[in-house]
Amino acid sequence: MRPLVPESEFVGFRFPPEVITLAVRWYLRFALSYRDVEELLAERGLDIDHVTIFRWVQRFTPLLVEAARPCRHRPGSRWFVDETYIKIAGRWRYLYRAVDQHGQVIDVLASERRDQLAARHFFRQALAHSRRPVEVTTDKAPIYPRVLDELLPEACHVDARWENNRIESDHSRPKARLRPTRGLKRLRSAQTISTGHSLIQNIRRGHHELGTDVEPRRRLAAAFTELSHAI
Repeated sequence: MRPLVPESEFVGFRFPPEVITLAVRWYLRFALSYRDVEELLAERGLDIDHVTIFRWVQRFTPLLVEAARPCRHRPGSRWFVDETYIKIAGRWRYLYRAVDQHGQVIDVLASERRDQLAARHFFRQALAHSRRPVEVTTDKAPIYPRVLDELLPEACHVDARWENNRIESDHSRPKARLRPTRGLKRLRSAQTISTGHSLIQNIRRGHHELGTDVEPRRRLAAAFTELSHAI
């Protein structure tokens, strides 16, 4: 009896994997709306509705992120954590983000609230796939000390003024990509897209063992080709 071979996630779709991953990559990489991607694909003779592209992004981004996880470099021992505002369904929500001292995005979390429950959830999620840091830098928000004492009592907590500029300046990258979307509609969608943005950023900065045998300008395209074969 032959062993069962996992079926590709692309089975059953009208378009081949290279077209689907191209649309997803364009949307996550560039400051484009779904209609922009639809127009660019039409120039290549591909008649694909923007709603279909939205569904591809929502379905395949988490799969690509999970496929890339074993290829990611081990995060550094110093974390910089902060939250920024994003608009979802016309209301301001929060996006928790963490980067290490090398600029690798460790994790992201879209949340309706900025409180200890959200911060605890974020750190638990980040720690599930990363080594424990020896130092965590945050702003002076009162939500962090208690959470860090609970989850990372051995880590040094730094909250001095100006010490968190690394992550604060990094917020501009995902925000620039979200600007053309004209507002996200659901928290889940915000989480998916923000995670995809982080994947793109990390691959382009060389924090994954993906696309390493091509020039930097082609690294992202090569990485997505490798990942499409994995899913």
